[in-house]
Amino acid sequence: MKKLAIIISSPPHGNAKGREALDIALATSAINQVSVFFIDDGVFHLLPEQQPHKILMRDYIATFNMLELYDIDDVYICESSLKSRNLIQIPHNIPSKVINTQLLNQLLTTKDVILRF
Repeated sequence: MKKLAIIISSPPHGNAKGREALDIALATSAINQVSVFFIDDGVFHLLPEQQPHKILMRDYIATFNMLELYDIDDVYICESSLKSRNLIQIPHNIPSKVINTQLLNQLLTTKDVILRF
């Protein structure tokens, strides 16, 4: 069993990176220990009440709730990314832990594989 880190750093709509990251997390969780990290513009995935249909995009954001069902409990959000985007007080749409950059880097050093989207 590998320790897999999936870093989501791209915004949620306008490309398929977030959806692909979610698909890989769910697909590999049975054979790997998966952790998901939201950094940079990836923190926008966590905003509630998004309306992607208005830009003709599919709403996959609600599917992030599946992480918990797939026993992916290590979901982290970069605190400095939230602060720089003025999102620190916004509620998140999935259970997650806000961590500082130092802890984020420490956690990443313990992973066998890091995938960035």
